[in-house]
Amino acid sequence: MTYGSRCNNFSFILLSLVLLLLIAGCHTPTHYKEQADNDVYGIIDRMWRDDLNSRANYKISDTQPLPHDLQVQKSVPDSGILSLATAVQLATAHNRDYQTQKETLYLTALQQTSVRHQYDLIPFGQGAGGYLKEGQDEGIGATAAFGFNKLLYTGAVVSTQIAANWMNVFTGNMQSGLSSVLSASITQPILRGYGRQVVMENLTQAQRDTLYQLRLFNRFRKTFVVSVVSQYYHILQLYDAVKNARANFDTLNWMNQRARDLATMGMIPQYELNQIYQDTLRAHDTLVQSQKTYQQALDEFKITLSLPTQTEIQLDEKELDALRALGITEYEFQETQAIQTTLAQRLDLANKSDAVDDAKRKVAIAADALRAELNLVASASKASSDERTDITTFKRLEDKYGLGVQLDLPLDRLEERNLYRTALITLNQRQRDYEQASDLAVLEVRQAYRDLSESAQRYKLQTESLTLARKRFDNTIVLLSTAQTNTRDVLDAQRDLFRAQNASTQTLVEYTIAFLRFYQDTGVLRVQPDGMWVPQLAAKK
Repeated sequence: MTYGSRCNNFSFILLSLVLLLLIAGCHTPTHYKEQADNDVYGIIDRMWRDDLNSRANYKISDTQPLPHDLQVQKSVPDSGILSLATAVQLATAHNRDYQTQKETLYLTALQQTSVRHQYDLIPFGQGAGGYLKEGQDEGIGATAAFGFNKLLYTGAVVSTQIAANWMNVFTGNMQSGLSSVLSASITQPILRGYGRQVVMENLTQAQRDTLYQLRLFNRFRKTFVVSVVSQYYHILQLYDAVKNARANFDTLNWMNQRARDLATMGMIPQYELNQIYQDTLRAHDTLVQSQKTYQQALDEFKITLSLPTQTEIQLDEKELDALRALGITEYEFQETQAIQTTLAQRLDLANKSDAVDDAKRKVAIAADALRAELNLVASASKASSDERTDITTFKRLEDKYGLGVQLDLPLDRLEERNLYRTALITLNQRQRDYEQASDLAVLEVRQAYRDLSESAQRYKLQTESLTLARKRFDNTIVLLSTAQTNTRDVLDAQRDLFRAQNASTQTLVEYTIAFLRFYQDTGVLRVQPDGMWVPQLAAKK
């Protein structure tokens, strides 16, 4: 082989190897990340349905947010007072559980891209080169191969490849030269493994898994906003309890001083003075405990908002005043209507229902695996080689073609039999799971309906009780100042007023939370881009 011939052959192989290296190195890790993000959110956007919540606040933290996504700094206003809307926005933007849910959705869709890739045209490029010595023979050589594999929807596997080999021998009997092979093969199942349903099952399940996680994510968004709002109102209730406890303590302190004056004048006995003082001590203890409970709940809420626990915040009392001004709202629905809505709109129930369809498909797939395997196999290759010193004289090797069948009789299908039987049992389990989930959902909404009705009635009763307690206390104070009643009656009236104040706020908050949970359990609560909610049943005042 001439020096020019060797240089040309070597240049061809070297160019192939360089091309492989360029292809392998042309993409940076950043490019692959962006490519993954585009694929994942393309899948999620296409699968997002109108019956889900608003398409916002579902992108993970290291991706480009949507224009209407919440982008709230992890900080509090200068006033230190957090409104309800601000608290929900902070939680939506920074809560750690919420971030985990977004990442779980992302990873599920990412897994779908891996499964989908199995059905893509998958190219490959390989190369190798180096020095070889065998006995007295030595030389340098290189190989390069390009091709692709493709799985068709019919189950056929298509593979093509073009390979080139070059060897330059310095000494010995080995021959120098360049050879290339173009080959292709196709394997088509005819019995077992044939058909779109069987071949596409992995992708079908991956797509449905993404849909299920999308539903679970939006279900989580509903329960999440209800939990944040419930926590907010509960803390306001505790703060109101602190105010009531402080007012109760101040009132008893005043009564204690007033009683001392009356005792000095001989208008009340000493034991009544001791009773007031003892109640004052109890009121002080109640105040200390209520302050501790409030501060602990407030610190726990900071964790929900992903704020440092040492951050000084205060919730907006106006939110509680707004609830009092709103009062009780009556809604135009019946229990039967709520149950029907629940069965139709609960996202977790939709997943349970679709899981039954998945199990039915798995039974069909397992039944297909019990059949005999018969594959039609076709192959072809064209090869050429240059074993002379002149590269212009290229020798054509014999072409090869093949056509045949592969047969695997179902003589041993124990594993497949067990999988089929397992699939049948799994189907029964999924059907029972759906039935139980439906029953539990109905139970939840019936309980939520009762809680809503009960809390509404209790709030009305406690509001009336608070009005009477105030009147009674005012009357006993007047009577005490004129020595027409004893201190025991005043203490009883003050204790009842204190309890009525706490009970009124508690029942109002319980009603509000019951209202939210009712819409959460029926599945009609929709979360807006700002993190707040919109119920879909018409209300009347």
